[in-house]
Amino acid sequence: APSAQPWRSPGEPRAVFSLPAPRWPVECEVIQETIKHIEWVPAEQEPFCPPTGPEQAPDTLSEEQGTIVYHSSPARQGSCFTRARAGGAPGPLSSPAAPLEGPQDTTLLFESRFESGNLQKAIKVGPYEYVLMLRPDLYTAKHTQWFYFRVQNTRREPLYRFTIANMAKPKSLYSQGLQPLLYSQQDAQSRGIGWRRVGTDIRYSRGGAGELLAFRLSWTVRFPHDSDTCFFAACYPYTYSDLQRYLRALVNDPARSRYCAVQALCCSLAGNTVYLLTITGPGSTAGKRVVVASARVHPGESGSSWAMRGFLDFLLSAHADAQLLRRLFVFKVVPMLNPDGVVVGNSRCSLAGRDPNRAYGAALPGSFPGVWHLQAMVQRVLAEREVVLYCDFHGHSRKNNVFMYGCDAGVDDARTRLSQRLFPLMLSKNAPDKFSFASCKFQVQKNKEGTGRVFMWRLGVSHSYTLEVAFSGSTLGRRSSHFSVEDLKSLGRLLCDTLLDFCDPAPAKVCSDPAQGVPMPQDCGDTGAVPQVQQCLAEADALLRRQMGHEPGSGGSWSDVSPSELESRYVTPCHPVSPHGA
Repeated sequence: APSAQPWRSPGEPRAVFSLPAPRWPVECEVIQETIKHIEWVPAEQEPFCPPTGPEQAPDTLSEEQGTIVYHSSPARQGSCFTRARAGGAPGPLSSPAAPLEGPQDTTLLFESRFESGNLQKAIKVGPYEYVLMLRPDLYTAKHTQWFYFRVQNTRREPLYRFTIANMAKPKSLYSQGLQPLLYSQQDAQSRGIGWRRVGTDIRYSRGGAGELLAFRLSWTVRFPHDSDTCFFAACYPYTYSDLQRYLRALVNDPARSRYCAVQALCCSLAGNTVYLLTITGPGSTAGKRVVVASARVHPGESGSSWAMRGFLDFLLSAHADAQLLRRLFVFKVVPMLNPDGVVVGNSRCSLAGRDPNRAYGAALPGSFPGVWHLQAMVQRVLAEREVVLYCDFHGHSRKNNVFMYGCDAGVDDARTRLSQRLFPLMLSKNAPDKFSFASCKFQVQKNKEGTGRVFMWRLGVSHSYTLEVAFSGSTLGRRSSHFSVEDLKSLGRLLCDTLLDFCDPAPAKVCSDPAQGVPMPQDCGDTGAVPQVQQCLAEADALLRRQMGHEPGSGGSWSDVSPSELESRYVTPCHPVSPHGA
């Protein structure tokens, strides 16, 4: 890591004076083109395609029976990361794509040597059919889920079939109607249309003979134009450079920069800055509680960055609720914990070749600097003031909707168990068409002890959550459609709404109703939010009682019930209410 890394002051940020170009491992070739996409929201929701279930993908020819038309693999990749430089490998670039034989050659030209790209190989097995291989996370042999690549030399009329032959997970939302994303450069330039869902005959299945540990994703598509430049992606890309452009605009904005400081929490293994944003209102911070948020510890979960973008957009806006939040709290936000993984197109790991979200508590600064400095920063904050909430933004590839994981770890106190469920329940009320309280879980499993959510809870952050955003979309209410970028950004605003409802500025004492064993706020004053807290606490108690076969209001206690028993049944969440301030 660079010598400028502040090892002697763990968790203490330093000022950012520049936004340098991304740094890559020296074995990675990088094209010089700047890849940028316009933001666009379709006029109508994009419905899921008819689910295919666990059907076998159509038979495709093997590599030996086809022609390799693209092969990009890091040169001289060793077993571990050694060094990095801006722009990646020095010297002239190789030519991984097979050259066209003439204007009548319809072979697609593939490319992925750009930020977050990860296509390793393309094999042409038919006139318009290709088998694709994704590059595993660097310095590993696994974790193939995220994909992002470019194709050129398209034809408008033919029906193309693409099959990614080395997907890693046995279950996927592609079996439930999820479609890949397509971006047409011609459509973006001439019609202002950005990323959109495409694909028919989508199959997700176990690979054939000799591919027992791999799974296949297959889809057909027609391109919108001849001779177009198009991109495919698993989710809306959000690169490290996208974040830097956002931060540059923020720093140069006289209004927003008054209440947001952009600093360097640390440097990554490759020397990329892990940014820390401190957001609060002007004046003294004495007595203010702290909210900590982070995202993109898993680089392939790009939807979490769009939700984080919405969170920051709202917090930094002139909205009255945003001003109130800045007056009440200090926000510590790390929008991209694993920039190296995002740069190189990993799905899950950092350049240490391991999952950073299993390294909390045991992380060394030389292996997981982002995680190490984040946990050190939270420890420093906790020594001075209360951290009222920690939220780690993630994406989910196997479950629809948005939901949360929390912590109760078998605590035998009814008030604690209800309290853990209160924030997600209130968020489900504010986002009834996106957030599923029924999908939330609160167990602390042994293999999750190294996650940010559990570690922060063990430190003393009483409300510590993982926010999971589906790669697909929502099945709630009348929806059965994909999330748009605007849907993802709206989650950030809804999280802020819920935080105001949850931590209303009016003083409220919480005591227990001896007849029910339920914590009940009192001294509500004239605000609407605290009665909502009271309502949600009562409803959470009623939900849990019904789960265990007890009638609401019947008295007794369920505090001796284990978390696994609480989550073994499922109850539809309570009726939605209007968001705070709406």
